[in-house]
Amino acid sequence: MTSNGKVAIVTGGGSGIGRHSALALVREGYSVAIGGRRVAALDETIAEAGDDGARMLAVATDVTDAESIRNLFAKTKEAFGRLDVLFNNAGIGAPRVSMEDLPLEDWQAVVNTNLTGSFICTQEAIKIMKSQDPMGGRIINNGSISAYVPRPDSVAYTATKHSITGLTKSTSLDGRKYNIACGQIDIGNAATPMTARMSGGVPQASGLTVTEPTYNVDHAADAVVFMANLPLDTNVQFITIMATKMPYVGRG
Repeated sequence: MTSNGKVAIVTGGGSGIGRHSALALVREGYSVAIGGRRVAALDETIAEAGDDGARMLAVATDVTDAESIRNLFAKTKEAFGRLDVLFNNAGIGAPRVSMEDLPLEDWQAVVNTNLTGSFICTQEAIKIMKSQDPMGGRIINNGSISAYVPRPDSVAYTATKHSITGLTKSTSLDGRKYNIACGQIDIGNAATPMTARMSGGVPQASGLTVTEPTYNVDHAADAVVFMANLPLDTNVQFITIMATKMPYVGRG
């Protein structure tokens, strides 16, 4: 597809939801910069885009490192001249252990990646979006079903995803004066390498281990594109996309 003149950044663009969302955006006509720690995985994403890969940029990025994040945004602006959409997607979980046994370093790693990394990316996006002509843009945060309800033994992931909701609301409010919209997509059980374990059963609040349904991750990517394509006077504040029969309504 030919360029639509818009530019997006996707963090965690080397796999899973990030990869599929980046590919969906570039096929929609966006120029897309993808950040991630594994350059080879980023290159695989670009190769998968075929001819559209000419409008993609891979930047080695560690979202726990502020300078690495700033480099991603600087290189995107240098290559494409502006920024219209940021998808704050990069995230990790901690090993599944009882809350009282979770090592502090594991807690901190999840906070640094999921929350602080998204905050710094948001700062850098705002700096570009408020200074460009035309002014403005859109920030989409990857929340999770865990932004509302936890799984057992997931305190670090759950706490950071609840915090992403606060980041989303604050960005939505504070971005108004710059014509910056911010919304959150809460994804449940999209089929990615991270959810592959669900076929073998997932611990439930009842103490049982149950196989959970998943769905094609491209549907989540399509929802990201839908949010990205809205005019800036319109915002999806929160959207939940999930496997129909997964334990969310009534979880616990």
